[in-house]
Amino acid sequence: MNARPWRMRFLITALPLILLALGSFWLYEVLRRATSDVLPDPNRSEPDFFVDNFSYIKMSKSGTAQYHVAGTKLTHNPLDDSYDVALPVVSNFSNPQAPTTMRAQRGRISNDNSQVDLYDNVHVDRPASPTTQAMHMRSEYLLVLPDDDVVKTDRPVEIIVGQSKLTGTGMWANNATREMKLTSNVHGTYQAPPR
Repeated sequence: MNARPWRMRFLITALPLILLALGSFWLYEVLRRATSDVLPDPNRSEPDFFVDNFSYIKMSKSGTAQYHVAGTKLTHNPLDDSYDVALPVVSNFSNPQAPTTMRAQRGRISNDNSQVDLYDNVHVDRPASPTTQAMHMRSEYLLVLPDDDVVKTDRPVEIIVGQSKLTGTGMWANNATREMKLTSNVHGTYQAPPR
C-alpha cells in the first residue's frame, strides 16, 4: 500500500484547518487589543475622570431640593465607584428656615450617594431661625447620611449653640428631629438664650 496519497490527503485536509485556527487566533488578538483600548481595565486603580468646580442638587420625591453638594474638584475611583472631593460643601435643605451647611478640606462620596465622609477641619453651620439659635460645630471627621438627615463622628467634636458650648468625643445627630447625643468626655457650659 502506498502511503504517499494518504499523506497528501491528510495534508490537503489539515492545512486549511491549521490556517483557519491561526486566522482565528490572529482575529481574536486584534479584537482583544481593540477593545482593551476602548474599555477600561476592570482592575484599574487610578482615577478615570475628574470634574473641576462641580455642583449637584439631589431632589426629594416631592420635587424640592433635598441637599446640595459642591466642591473644587470631583475625582472618580473606578475600583469602588466612589468619588473624592476637594473642598466639599454640603448643604441640607430639610429645614428651609435654617439650612445646614457642612464644609471640609476633603471628602468622599459613596457610589450610591448615600454616604458622604468629610475629613480635616470640618465645620457645620446652621443659622438662627425663629425657633432655633445659630449653631456651629467643628470636628476632624464627620459621616453624613444625607437621605436619613443624620451626621455622626467618633472623633472629638465642639458644638456652639448661641452662647452655650459642648465638647465631647463621638456624636450622633439627626437634623430633622433636632436630636443629638455625645458619647464620651462630655463637657459643657450653658448660657440661657436672651428673652
